Amino acid sequence: MGYQPHYLTEVRTAQANAYAPYSNFKVGAYLRTKDGKAFHGANVENAAYPMAICAERSSLVSAISEGYKPGDFESITITVDADKPSSPCGACRQFMKELCDDDMPVYMTNQNGDLIESTVGDLLPLGFSGKDLN
Repeated sequence: MGYQPHYLTEVRTAQANAYAPYSNFKVGAYLRTKDGKAFHGANVENAAYPMAICAERSSLVSAISEGYKPGDFESITITVDADKPSSPCGACRQFMKELCDDDMPVYMTNQNGDLIESTVGDLLPLGFSGKDLN
């Protein structure tokens, strides 16, 4: 299906819910399932910094909590308010590696609507997941 213009609107809606009082770096995620359902995620910071959760993981946890399974995801779009799009952190890359197909598109956007397209596999080459335990 590929990137759709309304993904930017959806991901910006998710970003508006971010709780980032310490970094002021609000991130939104828009996760689409293969059956067309959408899950929004936002980063949620904590005064105990390691306890924060990223937008990407927030959206994936919501989907799994609703009964979706690894491999059920079509794409994820991520946005930040920065001069250039940002890629997911290492923890999010590993999370996506576990729950998403390697060829799943990852769309990274910013405040200007700039777009970088990648895949889960390209973001974490030679990654390891539960798929490798079989």
